[in-house]
Amino acid sequence: MKLAVLGGGGVRSPFLAKSIALGVRSIGITETVFMDIDEEKLFIYGKIAKKISELIDPELKFSLTTDSVEALTDADFVITTIRAEGDKGRVFDERTALNLGVLGQETTGAGGFAMALRSIHTLLDYCEQVKKYSKANAPVFNFTNPSGLVTQALRTMGYNNVYGVCDAPSGFLRQLRDMSGRRDLQCECFGLNHLSWFKNFTSEGKDVTDEILNHPELYRKSEMRLFDKEITSLSDNLLPNEYLYFYHYRDRAVNSVLSSAKTRGETILEINEHMLEEMRTIDIDNDFEKAFACFMTHYAMRENSYFAIESGKAREEKFPTPTVEEYIAQPENGSYAAVALDYIRAVNTGKSVQMVLSVPNDGAMDFLKDTDVCEITCTIDKDGVHTHKIDNVPEMQKNLIRAVKHYENLTVEAIMERSREKAVKALTVHPLVCSYPIAEKLVDAYAKEYKKYIGEWES
Repeated sequence: MKLAVLGGGGVRSPFLAKSIALGVRSIGITETVFMDIDEEKLFIYGKIAKKISELIDPELKFSLTTDSVEALTDADFVITTIRAEGDKGRVFDERTALNLGVLGQETTGAGGFAMALRSIHTLLDYCEQVKKYSKANAPVFNFTNPSGLVTQALRTMGYNNVYGVCDAPSGFLRQLRDMSGRRDLQCECFGLNHLSWFKNFTSEGKDVTDEILNHPELYRKSEMRLFDKEITSLSDNLLPNEYLYFYHYRDRAVNSVLSSAKTRGETILEINEHMLEEMRTIDIDNDFEKAFACFMTHYAMRENSYFAIESGKAREEKFPTPTVEEYIAQPENGSYAAVALDYIRAVNTGKSVQMVLSVPNDGAMDFLKDTDVCEITCTIDKDGVHTHKIDNVPEMQKNLIRAVKHYENLTVEAIMERSREKAVKALTVHPLVCSYPIAEKLVDAYAKEYKKYIGEWES
């Protein structure tokens, strides 16, 4: 079987390659193709990924290409991890929003809207190619942000083989497992991508919710570091996804970014440009240790600055910079690629697994439509995806989920219909914009910048 990765020249490709190399052989995948339209980045980050794959599993066929048809032909599974317009697009989105006094974060609010304008049309083209060249009904695992909104758009447009994947839920659960020492810790997640909550923590068949909520390290050794303890009680003792920081601390986040020398996007752009400049001087084939050290050093800078600009709080535990040998020896850490592989393994073997995906609600939450894509705990088996029924959702969560889901559906309609009116309405109702004059200015600025993706608005 064949796995195709669209966006294989991204900075996270080496991590993706490790997850794939460790997991695909056990589920029958013998060929992996990393594809990217940026040839230089593909033959830097993609080449590092290829070398890592070869060190882990020399028998796994691994190739690089700039040709999407070549990558997708006869593919059994597809992963999408694409950033249309690159880091410079992110910088434009952030600054455009900040200049109007609203948050420009790339997955929600104004920034998420702008990224959706680029991502949705890009993914539509690739989904058509999947339909034409890949195996029938080949699953597409979408990591392209804003993942939930992009998945909603693709599902609405009839691509029912698309599943949204985000590593925030699995990453948070991994933090809680490390913190508590409970390696089998499970919980239920519900909401929307980057707007979800966690509840019902269990271990060894017992409810350990109180233990997790009252753990002395919860607000130090997990992403709960971003929140005051009172947020948990206000949330009916549900733990929030880290991106809810932008909703509960909106003014603090905007002011913190405005007072910083650089936005998150500008910081990432600077790190990536410096890394790329240094990489151009290294012969990756003959000095892989040096190339990998350069990569890890710069990637650690990215991770150590995660949420620091927006919150003013740096992570307590610093991202490690292992050698190649140390990195290969490290166990798989449950990354987003591992989520996709767990899905494939469950469907192929029939051995069920629990995971968080962005999929149609299908009755899981009674206040949403069945077709509304939500981020929710699912059980996957040989028959596919089964969303968990989520009862007794508090009104606070219901209201916020409804509001943002309304924004997402309006955004999809605006893009499908090229409707300026619906685009303005979408941002007007979003809690992080919530202003008609600002929404108008944002829509017009982003529409002008990304005309090649969306064409002309009809009204």
